[in-house]
Amino acid sequence: MLSTSLAAYTWLAPAIIATELIVGLLLACVLVARPRISWTLAAIAVAAPLALTLYPSGRASDVGCTFDVELQLLAPEPLANIALFVPMALLVAIATGSPLRGALAGAALSAAIEVVQAVAPIIGRACTADDWLANSIGAALGAGVAALALLLRSRAARRRGSRPSDRSPVASTTTRP
Repeated sequence: MLSTSLAAYTWLAPAIIATELIVGLLLACVLVARPRISWTLAAIAVAAPLALTLYPSGRASDVGCTFDVELQLLAPEPLANIALFVPMALLVAIATGSPLRGALAGAALSAAIEVVQAVAPIIGRACTADDWLANSIGAALGAGVAALALLLRSRAARRRGSRPSDRSPVASTTTRP
């Protein structure tokens, strides 16, 4: 059903990705100082990929995985796979303060999903290397947005620390969050 919708509206997946990147940057800039909220939102963001990729499709599939990489990343379904992992990786990267951890968490979750799809034919999902690759690209995009938010936060903190009003003896003994 998702593939049918995306094929009918080819603009939808790129629009979702663009929205995730723009809104994600704004949200990340707000959440960068709030790791507990980031962890909560990351846990919620994990639910979408799990539900969409592990919910039984109603048809049986073969056990195993397809390792043929076609790299048709601009087709609707790979774009949807990219979009699926942007939020989770972004939020994990913000929560941990490490974009690398966000990207690796997304790639690892995607690999785990593909393994389950490969060994559980009853859910009717196909394990493919293309799905893992697209999901990992989405995780890298999310982590990249988080890296930008962390960089902006770091630069803002340095600017605040170098203001003349902050150089007074009283200001230098206080700490900022």
